[in-house]
Amino acid sequence: MSTPSSPSSPSTPSPRLRPQDLTPRAIVEELDRYIVGQKAAKRAVAVALRNRWRRQQVPPPMRDEIAPKNIMLIGPTGVGKTEIARRLAKLAGAPFVKVEASKFTEVGYVGRDVDSMVRDLAETAVSMLREEERARVRPRAKEHAEERLLDLLLPPPRGRASSPPATGFGAGAMTLPANEAAPVSASEASSREAMRKMLREGKLDERSVELDLSEGGGMVLDMFSGLGPAGPGPGLDEMMHNLKDMLPGQGRKTKRRRLTVPEAMEALTDEEAAKLVDMDRVTKEALKRAAEAGIIFIDEIDKVAGREGAHGPDVSREGVQRDLLPIVEGSTVSTKYGPLKTDHVLFIAAGAFHVSKPKDLIPELQGRFPIRVELEALTGADFVRILTEPENALTKQYVALLATENVTLDIRPDAIEEIARIAASVNSRMENIGARRLHTIFERVLDDLAFEAPELGHVTIPLTAAYVRERIDGVLKDEDLSQYVL
Repeated sequence: MSTPSSPSSPSTPSPRLRPQDLTPRAIVEELDRYIVGQKAAKRAVAVALRNRWRRQQVPPPMRDEIAPKNIMLIGPTGVGKTEIARRLAKLAGAPFVKVEASKFTEVGYVGRDVDSMVRDLAETAVSMLREEERARVRPRAKEHAEERLLDLLLPPPRGRASSPPATGFGAGAMTLPANEAAPVSASEASSREAMRKMLREGKLDERSVELDLSEGGGMVLDMFSGLGPAGPGPGLDEMMHNLKDMLPGQGRKTKRRRLTVPEAMEALTDEEAAKLVDMDRVTKEALKRAAEAGIIFIDEIDKVAGREGAHGPDVSREGVQRDLLPIVEGSTVSTKYGPLKTDHVLFIAAGAFHVSKPKDLIPELQGRFPIRVELEALTGADFVRILTEPENALTKQYVALLATENVTLDIRPDAIEEIARIAASVNSRMENIGARRLHTIFERVLDDLAFEAPELGHVTIPLTAAYVRERIDGVLKDEDLSQYVL
């Protein structure tokens, strides 16, 4: 079992670690804060992530030869396969895409082609970099937005031109400070500074202003962009993207809206931040980050396991595997932002493999996932830890939700043990869905309380084992009913 996190400070976020500080041990400790057990899987992904940093330290001739060691996670549903990969990507600040292998079809069949996962990775990377850049330029954007808002709140005297109007686009959209736009008298400057002081102190929050804000993007072109993954292919997607660059104002409209001062400040800041972002640089950096640090999680890989000689849908399954092979091996995929190489993208595949086995995958694809980790099925003791140790534990979530209604939910240890026991029992009798069973049982136990909470007022509700049995026993005894309810 992994080292449990300290439950004493559930709301304290861990500081963002620098890449060189993300040692395998540090990565496992961070994953322990959210995921119980599965030590082997955590160690495997931690080493894979650390190897990325190690590769960056290797001199260029050898660096290009070092390929990532892709991982295959084998285990039943609900044991943490997806969560491990998702938390790893968040920890590393890496673009992350989760796809389901069963949604892909062989080229020539109806469905998504495998290249779309790489295009999705590029889209995710661009969105991630765009938000990071907007956060970086936000202080400057706020200054520009403040000047535009002051122009609306304090129009210049007659006979003197105002600063450029607060419209959404065009060269005049960015407002210069009033003292640069035209000569300003001392009284006007004093009035503007007084208004600025009131604005910053929140004394104008009740006032409203009318302003023109941009609305949507290139609507006509947007109807066609994005068809690439499932329709005409990436060529049309890229062509539409290029057309948008050639016609930057196509389809963009502004709409006059009346907003309160805080809402206007937020809207103008967003608009100014978008104008300050250099999208060419963002796109270039995003493609680089996706190629060097991207993670693609292929779930349900067992659903496309099929070998030669099969008939019916198995033919398409093997076709999907053969289409996946060049992507995983390393190839260049055309996206609307430019070509993206997958040579150093980390692929993590996962599947339950109840019916098929990893050996049922084509040999070439098996060889591209050299690290295989079998995840352990969860026991009643694991469920107790899942309900108490992680920072996002289900018990803590329900306590926080009911606290918004002034209801204090006091979950006793015996109730947690009873819920864990019931979850393990139901999983053994019916389909084993792992920790997801806890959600079903908790919803059943707290159904009445969640409905009546707004009318209860300030009250403390103890949740005991007896209360849990009272809410669940009737369903457990009726075998037919439990199959539908739990």
